[in-house]
Amino acid sequence: MKAADVSKITETILALELAINERWNKGDVDGALEMYSEDVTYFDPMTEMRLEGRKAVEPYFRQFFEGKLNILRNEFPNPQVIVSDGGDLAVLHYNLINIVLDGQGGEKQGTLWNSTQVYRLIEGQWRVVHVNWSFTRNLAALQAMMA
Repeated sequence: MKAADVSKITETILALELAINERWNKGDVDGALEMYSEDVTYFDPMTEMRLEGRKAVEPYFRQFFEGKLNILRNEFPNPQVIVSDGGDLAVLHYNLINIVLDGQGGEKQGTLWNSTQVYRLIEGQWRVVHVNWSFTRNLAALQAMMA
């Protein structure tokens, strides 16, 4: 694969992820669901087990997130896209910083996240096939492991 191909794929994957997050920030879960493959697998800190398929992820998103989020913007420090030799699979990892209202007319940093999104080229379209969200430096989790 040519370096230019990896660069273009990286640019495409980052643009797709930014678009998903812009909609998500407003509580529009369809931005993510539209990008997910039918057989997507999904984890986050609130799921007890891995969710299998878009049909399992959709009701979870609608119950807990749809219309309930009000994130002003995100920062994506340290994004990395690893592209397969064949150019049909890309693993995106980034840290996510949500900026939210502070309740006093200003802004504050929200929860810090680690994100891994696996994209696969399916019928000419990049689709998310696996998602894993985790908290960054969760002190409560660390303390529980040490107890």
